[in-house]
Amino acid sequence: MKNSILLKNIKYLVTCDHDDNLLENTNLYIEDGEIKYIGSEVKEAKEIIDATNMIVYPGLINTHHHLYQVFSRNIPKVQNMELFPWLKYLYEIWKNINSDVIRYSSLCGMGELLKTGCTTCFDHHYVFPENENNLIETQFEVAKTLGIRMHASRGSMSLSVKDGGLPPDTVVQSVDEILKDSENLVRKFHDKNPFSMRQVALAPCSPFSVTGDLMREPAKLARGLGVRLHTHLAETVDEENFTLEKFNMRPLEYMESLGWLGSDVWFAHGIHFNEEELNLLARTGTGIAHCPISNMKLSSGIAKIPDMLKLNLPVGLAVDGSASNDGSNMLEELRVAFLLHRLNSSKNAPTAYDILKIATKGSARVLGRDDIGQLSVGMAGDLFMININRLQLICADFDPKSLLSTMGFKGNVDYTIVNGKVVVKEGILTNIDEQKTYHESDAVLKKFMRKY
Repeated sequence: MKNSILLKNIKYLVTCDHDDNLLENTNLYIEDGEIKYIGSEVKEAKEIIDATNMIVYPGLINTHHHLYQVFSRNIPKVQNMELFPWLKYLYEIWKNINSDVIRYSSLCGMGELLKTGCTTCFDHHYVFPENENNLIETQFEVAKTLGIRMHASRGSMSLSVKDGGLPPDTVVQSVDEILKDSENLVRKFHDKNPFSMRQVALAPCSPFSVTGDLMREPAKLARGLGVRLHTHLAETVDEENFTLEKFNMRPLEYMESLGWLGSDVWFAHGIHFNEEELNLLARTGTGIAHCPISNMKLSSGIAKIPDMLKLNLPVGLAVDGSASNDGSNMLEELRVAFLLHRLNSSKNAPTAYDILKIATKGSARVLGRDDIGQLSVGMAGDLFMININRLQLICADFDPKSLLSTMGFKGNVDYTIVNGKVVVKEGILTNIDEQKTYHESDAVLKKFMRKY
């Protein structure tokens, strides 16, 4: 018998498919990582999970993270700072990261994502201290260990403090060095096949930390190699002032001049766009990773998500870095996103179910994937499950589609399945010893932060 798993007697199946189906009292069968059957028939399988009291959702997809920041969460001195001073302070810590920091921060961050229903993680890593050459390789090793679907990026910075940027000299690199390593990583790790577990994007950090050449050349390389492009954009008014002063252009106009628009590009944050710019993004199919909690914590602003959705602009959900969120919890991000836009846009806000679709099907579109983000035959076997027989889920009119965004869900999901394999069972990661990992991570963290 092939590798197979059957979810039997599912109470509610929220598909997030094209027809927005909600199925009741059904079965779902996965074989070799692919959903092969949904219906009343009970298939034979190597593993059977009784889902009698379960809601089953498509796996959540995180479109922007900085996993290394897990080890700089909850630092009191930066809690009331906005982006530029916040970065300048933290770069002095981040310039000392190494492969141990990357390994254990990735274990903690991706572990938390899995425990909160996330099955695909994109990480934007752009801090490369001298002589630390295997950081992206380490992330892929951790992702394989945990069993999460991983999109990593070869980020970069070339504009240090002495050149008018924000990062210290020790974490910037030459364009040639960056391009060489970028090509090597793509050729080594990028898997463009359906249901791939690892992909690579090229991701210069931001307009205020890289030169124009470090935007143009990776764009050419990425398109030659067939991979996607990502960067931060329109996150703050400070960034807007920077590009106006330095280039006499608004951030999006500057990126357009560098060849950074198109369906192979997505920007993190995308807060400070005007109507004309939103229309340009929509026409070119350029995507946005929406990071509501980070945007709130750093007082950056509120992205115009209702307008983006009306324009059919690709929008996905993201937790952003753990130092600007203090967590890697996609379920929390769902509820905050819903409440933030209800407050800001009232009746024009996305519905609770719209927010769920942003975090699933929308995020898949942003990452250029058509094989994840919904539960239907032929899609990847990525999902999470919640037992509804608990006090905090008692409600008057049970609507599984809106539940996660309106009521929210506190705690760990019961099951997370990625590529047809159980990676969280009864709220616990199945592929690592959580307590052992905690103690090892704590030791690395204390060594890393001992100067601070």
